[in-house]
Amino acid sequence: MADVITYREAVAEGIAREMRRDTSVVCLGEDIAAAEGVFKTTVGLRAEFGPERVWDTPISEQAIVGAAMGAAMTGMRPVAEIMFSDFLACCWDYLANEIPKVRYMTGGQVTVPLVVRTANGGGLGFGAQHSQATENWALTVPGLKIAAPATPADVIGMMAAAIRSDDPVVFFEHKALLATKGAPPPPDHVVELGRAAVVREGADVTLVALASTVPLALKAADVLAEEGIEAEVIDLRCLVPLDAATVLDSLRRTSRLLTVEENPYQGGWGATVVSIVADEGFGLLDAPVRRVAAECVPLPFADALEEQVIPTVDKVVTAVRQLAAY
Repeated sequence: MADVITYREAVAEGIAREMRRDTSVVCLGEDIAAAEGVFKTTVGLRAEFGPERVWDTPISEQAIVGAAMGAAMTGMRPVAEIMFSDFLACCWDYLANEIPKVRYMTGGQVTVPLVVRTANGGGLGFGAQHSQATENWALTVPGLKIAAPATPADVIGMMAAAIRSDDPVVFFEHKALLATKGAPPPPDHVVELGRAAVVREGADVTLVALASTVPLALKAADVLAEEGIEAEVIDLRCLVPLDAATVLDSLRRTSRLLTVEENPYQGGWGATVVSIVADEGFGLLDAPVRRVAAECVPLPFADALEEQVIPTVDKVVTAVRQLAAY
């Protein structure tokens, strides 16, 4: 394999590794086979595995996720693609009411081992219906695992864990990260779902980030380091399971917390992290907890306006300066 791999290539590579390993893994979605995905995240899959295992579907999110659910209940491990995460709303009944509840309601007699992959997030000027970060939608539904990798290696490792999971996983691939590059992981790379990573160590403030906000938080940390403020950056990787222990452990060193999320402030995952810290780690804090999140408005098309809505390096730097001075 090459010395570097893009996030986009890592998606296809992660799926291919699992399809080679397990013949029950199949892929379905709009334009994923012959066209190799609108974001080119399924390149090579149809050529290697054929039309029996890589299926182009009609334009119906309900049909895609409904078929995946049936396949999963009867012995397959389907990987279903919903082209944009905004379109999860079109198959919400399956995702919220059916898939996450089958295992529980049958007392474990039936499992639904499926992955719903989707292109998520803003920063590319795709407008209000194609730019949302929707992890917080899935976070409201008990029974779904939620993965959102930030690096190519994590895409591959977390894809392996997601496909092997006996519970359903919603796998958010961030559109603004697709062209980013990183070192390819070793052949049998698996990243356990629910294990956060400390991607930068620091003693002054803890920045908790996910997906696209991880590189953003790292850039902010570099700016802050020049001012003598050392930020520790945590990549949550997953929202369910949520690795609160790593966050609390970091706070024992830093005593200050800032969450950086692309979800809207209202109902964003940062609120859950902050509430856990208030509940279980209040004594560790030397300052109020702070959240940098998206504004509670539909996302604009225009780049300059979109930047006003979603988190930026400047917004993070400003918030950390205020925390450090508290």
